[in-house]
Amino acid sequence: MQSESTAISRDFASNLDQTLRPEHWEEYVGQEKIKENLRILLTAAKERGHAAEHILLYGPPGLGKTTLAHLISKTLGTNMRTTSGPAIERVGDLAAILTNLSPGDVLFIDEIHRLSKSIEEVLYPAMESGVLDIIIGKGPSARTVQLELPPFTLVAATTRMSLLSSPLRSRFSGGTFRLEFYDDREIEQILERSAALLGVDAPKEILADIAGRCRATPRTANYLLKRCRDLAQLEGGAITGAITAKTFELLEIDERGLHGPDRAVLDVIINKFNGGPVGLNTIAAATGEEMATIEDVLEPYLIRQGFLERTPRGRVASAEAYTHINNL
Repeated sequence: MQSESTAISRDFASNLDQTLRPEHWEEYVGQEKIKENLRILLTAAKERGHAAEHILLYGPPGLGKTTLAHLISKTLGTNMRTTSGPAIERVGDLAAILTNLSPGDVLFIDEIHRLSKSIEEVLYPAMESGVLDIIIGKGPSARTVQLELPPFTLVAATTRMSLLSSPLRSRFSGGTFRLEFYDDREIEQILERSAALLGVDAPKEILADIAGRCRATPRTANYLLKRCRDLAQLEGGAITGAITAKTFELLEIDERGLHGPDRAVLDVIINKFNGGPVGLNTIAAATGEEMATIEDVLEPYLIRQGFLERTPRGRVASAEAYTHINNL
């Protein structure tokens, strides 16, 4: 009974995320240059009756790469097959996916940078020539079988562009597009649509407050809106300023979007090491966070906000960081 209820909950959460995902280009807010480039590419390919060229989307998580892939498929009017880099463990896995595609299908590979090199090498001829080279047998008796593939469009997404090999990057002839962070106005437009879909009555000032704390990321903005809705539901009322303030306090998110771990890093640099410079390994030891977490997850936002500087001697807290920490 418990497993059945867990499955229902998981399906509901998945359907909810799908509900908030834009279904049409007009509903997709932001990334205007990318949308225009894709419109030209996809419309021209559809008019010619050809599969669109392969497309690579990259940028930080939560900016809409998967949503763009769905919109590309809808524009072309074809099916989309979805997988991820970690899910393709063997060459046979990739072969099974490619050989089951129909002409014109879109194959979406999320986190493509996690493909192994051996699988990448099999993917090259599939992308470039539309053939799949399979080696059968081992040793002197081994032979290569070449399978013709239907024309397809590979849409790949990655958060770590630098981990893709140069030969793989060069085969995305349709274009490589970097998704940018959103401004507060765009986030507010996204939240207005999400609130309407969720049946939530949220005043504009509350949506603006959420937009200022979501790290310029739509996924985070929708997450905060849903958490405010949950608390409002338990409190038996609408989303008010008091509800959002309590939600942010429970989640430990301040008005600049900093979480507890972010503030811990700044606090250590300022109060234990006189503002720096201090090495990454020292910060990790003092905060109890892993170095990779600090460097890849926490630091980028702190640097974008002007709270932290990277120098050859170590990390240094800015004057703005002092002001923010002292005012908490």
